[in-house]
Formats: sequence, C-alpha cells, structure tokens
Amino acid sequence: MGGLKDRYIRFDWAIKRLLRQKANFDVLEGFLTVFIGEEVKIVEILESEGNQQTPDDKFNRVDIKARNSKGEIILVEVQNTSELYYLERILYGVAKAITEHIHLGDTYKEVKKVYSISILYFDIGKGADYLYVGQNKFIGVHTNDQLVITAKEKGALVQKSPAEIFPEYILVRVNEFDKVAVTPLEEWVAYLKSGVIKENTTAPGLQEARKKLQYYSMTDAERYAYDEHLNAVMIQNDVLGNAREEGLAEGRAEGRAEAKKDIVKSMLSNGLSVEQAAKYSGLTVEEVESIK
Repeated sequence: MGGLKDRYIRFDWAIKRLLRQKANFDVLEGFLTVFIGEEVKIVEILESEGNQQTPDDKFNRVDIKARNSKGEIILVEVQNTSELYYLERILYGVAKAITEHIHLGDTYKEVKKVYSISILYFDIGKGADYLYVGQNKFIGVHTNDQLVITAKEKGALVQKSPAEIFPEYILVRVNEFDKVAVTPLEEWVAYLKSGVIKENTTAPGLQEARKKLQYYSMTDAERYAYDEHLNAVMIQNDVLGNAREEGLAEGRAEGRAEAKKDIVKSMLSNGLSVEQAAKYSGLTVEEVESIK
C-alpha cells in the first residue's frame, strides 16, 4: 500500500467528471478493453437522458455512454445501492440506446451492438463469481449447435454469429471479489473495490489512472466536492445497512454494534478521516480509532 500521495479517486466519481474528457479516454479505453476482451477505441462520449447529471443522482446511479471506433454503443453504470427490478432497467436502457441511434429511413443494418457494463456495489443475488456475462446465442434444441447467420454485405456473403449483433451484458459484483489481483481484470476489480492500484501495474488503463486519478492532484474545491460525494455514499450505505440489520435482528445490540464497526471500516477504507467517520457513525473519535 502506498502513502497519501497514492490515494486514487473512486471510479464512480471519475467516470462522471474526468473520464468524459478526451485527454482521459485512455483510462476508459483500458477499462473497456479489459472487460470486453478486445481492444476498444473511444470515438466520442454520447449524451442522453440516462447519463445527464441531475441533483438527485448524488450517490446512486452513474452512467457513461460511449461510441467506439466500430460504431458500437457502450453503456457503463455504477450502482452503489440496491434497486428493485435492476435487470429490467438495464434491459430498458439498452433498448433505448438502440432506438436512439437508428433514424427514420435507416435500414436494420444500422442497428449497432450495445455493451452494457454494470459495476455493482450491492448484492444482486446468488452466485459464486464476481463477474457474469450474458450474451444471446441460438442453440439447436436437438443438435445443441449454435446458429450462424448468413448475410450479404458489399456484394459478398458473410457469416455472423448472433453475439456480434445482440447486446452483451456484463455484471461486475465488486463486493464478491476477494482474490489477490494478478490478471489485468483482477487488478481493475481490486481498484473498483478498494481504490488500490499497484505501482508496477501493466493493466490497460491503470497505468494512466495512476497519473490522472490522483486525489491530491485535484483542486481544493474539487476535493471538497469529492469528499462530500464520499460522505453521501457512506451515509446512504449506513442508513440501508442499519435498516437491514434492524429488520433481520431487531433488538440485538451486539449485532448492530458489529454492523456499525463494518460501516466505520468501510468509511475509512473509502477515504473518510477518523473525525468524519466518527461524525457519521455516531461514535467517538476514540471508538473509531480502536476499530481501525
């Protein structure tokens, strides 16, 4: 673990305010290259109703919508808290992205593949892995083979698999990651979970992130706004965590105390000072110090 100068900005903040800038596309391109599994070049950041900054998105959903050099649409979303019908919402978001980018009079050939990447900081359900990928495949009911579509393009017959056309969904269950980061994918998830970036990393995008996402490179005003964002996230998690704990074991003071310790540890690991953690947890500075 590095010193204070090695503190890095959380991805949900960076993706909204820093990675939209063309000078920082290399960080985003590295992230997408690792998670999609092929080299990605960003052409532009697109705007729609789903990724506008609004007053009520303080701690919950963060979106970025990009178009790559192949004309494909990539949606990236960070979700800090649980949401009912989450899968239905990302399905709607993908469908909306497809219709936003085909115009009246266009042929269906203009429909572009959409990647939907969700970085989830809540328990979406049961599963042993921290990374799940969903793709459309047409499987023979009796033969178990995969259907390949033949189409005519530029006067020649070409073959396409449905996976080249239909949307692809990637769910990153950040809290389920508990491995020692070795591969580029693991290094990225470790950063998403704890803000750690290895000094000698060779993972695409993370070398650039070490230079461009440093907490202490922000202005005082930017740091203040960022710290307030962290506070909002921690307070929201505190409220939801306490509600869950009290609902499951109402009256068990010992269980609530343990839950509060976990909350305090989460606050500290996400960059809050001891004084801030004490303020938002209702503990004394001495009690927070004893939990560190």
